[in-house]
Amino acid sequence: MIAAANIAPLFIVISLGGAFLISLLEKRMKHFPYAMGLIVTGMLLILSLAAVKAVGLYRILIYNVGSWKPPLGITLVIDGFSAFMLVTVNLIAFLIAIYSGPYMERYTSKGKFFALFLLMVAGMNGVVITGDIFNLFVFLEIASIASFALVAFGTGRHELEASFKYTLMSAVGSLFILLGIGLLYSFTSTLNMADIACALLQKGKSNISLMVAVMFIMGFGLKAALVPFHGWLPDAHPSAPAPISAMLSGVLIKSLGVYTLCRLFFNVLGMDAKFSAVLMFLGALSMTVGVFSAIGQWDFKRLLAYHSISQIGYVFLGIGLGTPLGILGGLFHLFNHSVFKSLLFLNSGAVEYAAKTRDLRKMGGLAQKMPVTGATALVASMSIAGIPPLNGFWSKLIIIVALVDAGRFGYAFLAVLVSIMTLASFAKVMKYAFGGEFNTNLGDIKEVPGLMRLSMTILAAICVIGGILGFAGAREIFLGKAGGVLQEGINHSLMILGGIK
Repeated sequence: MIAAANIAPLFIVISLGGAFLISLLEKRMKHFPYAMGLIVTGMLLILSLAAVKAVGLYRILIYNVGSWKPPLGITLVIDGFSAFMLVTVNLIAFLIAIYSGPYMERYTSKGKFFALFLLMVAGMNGVVITGDIFNLFVFLEIASIASFALVAFGTGRHELEASFKYTLMSAVGSLFILLGIGLLYSFTSTLNMADIACALLQKGKSNISLMVAVMFIMGFGLKAALVPFHGWLPDAHPSAPAPISAMLSGVLIKSLGVYTLCRLFFNVLGMDAKFSAVLMFLGALSMTVGVFSAIGQWDFKRLLAYHSISQIGYVFLGIGLGTPLGILGGLFHLFNHSVFKSLLFLNSGAVEYAAKTRDLRKMGGLAQKMPVTGATALVASMSIAGIPPLNGFWSKLIIIVALVDAGRFGYAFLAVLVSIMTLASFAKVMKYAFGGEFNTNLGDIKEVPGLMRLSMTILAAICVIGGILGFAGAREIFLGKAGGVLQEGINHSLMILGGIK
């Protein structure tokens, strides 16, 4: 187990090393940044799959940084939930890195883009595997700061304005998180998350715990773009380059927001009925506000941004329910959303790359000129709308069944209604962007380069294969272990603490 645990720091070291080498050599070798981006993200994906296998053998991998044991030292922990998130983050990062090569030719500095991209990946991986709550904050800020710069990468007026708004609101969220960490430290005298869980269990519930929970909901809820903390997202996602929009929606809001909230509430603070009710209410509110805001949008990427808010609501509705089926459905939808929403943002980037517009009213008949983009956009649209047999259908169905089993009929009805509204929204996208007669005002349009098509095709294939395999296949591979970590609650932290000692 000790040898297997040695892979943990590689998730951070490799990505940071890649970013450093790109910054050092980008001006000497033209194609080095793209090659390094592919190599690093490919290695991280392989390591993620190795982590899933190792967790299957050893259950929990614990690495003590510098051989210092807590509370003096820092631990990196990989369990079923961490391994699930590592695969999700690094799979999407690798496919987006492939797509970014030709797409970023229109920008002036591909080297700076890939350096910041790998820095953001390092931050997300660090958040997922750290066992220390203050280091969780540090890695969260690394990923956030890189994302601020990437949102503003085009340096236009709208990009800079969106990045400033995102930076300001994210700083407020970070302040709440830091205050919550400070209160926890003053109450428990430790920063190790397993140690904190043990201390809280011994001292019992208190007003401090409740105050910390409120601060974490506001702070991490903002990172996850939950309503009413979502104000930054509709501007940031459309303004960023398409690969970064895909990263923000596909994995950033999940690793910095969803993962952290779930980890802290289930395994550190302890989930109870009050917290469950709050998360479910915020999830339902996000679903509703997001989908109704998306319906009236004509900017392709802005429409997708509002759907990110809506679909994150499904994730919190399932996980917040707290039942085994609800948690598994929420985690399954988290992975599925990472796939089909990343694909949709890459589709929007391909359309903007070829047609030079994001306005759906100025498009039309693009499927005739861009058959691969049109076909993959159709797969992603059907998946997000929950059309069988694609992967989005299964995860939504599991969440709805879990709600019905728990007697939450109102929430179940709302989940079905939002899915119908989502279908209506993407029917509009397919009609105005890809259907009908080709709009000759768009000029001579051709399909995007092969590497961009490759990424979109692989993501579309995952949507189809995920639907065919369904819940049973995903559960067998790694989903069940991730759900088991959350179901174990604070007992899981006690197991980690025992492993550390």
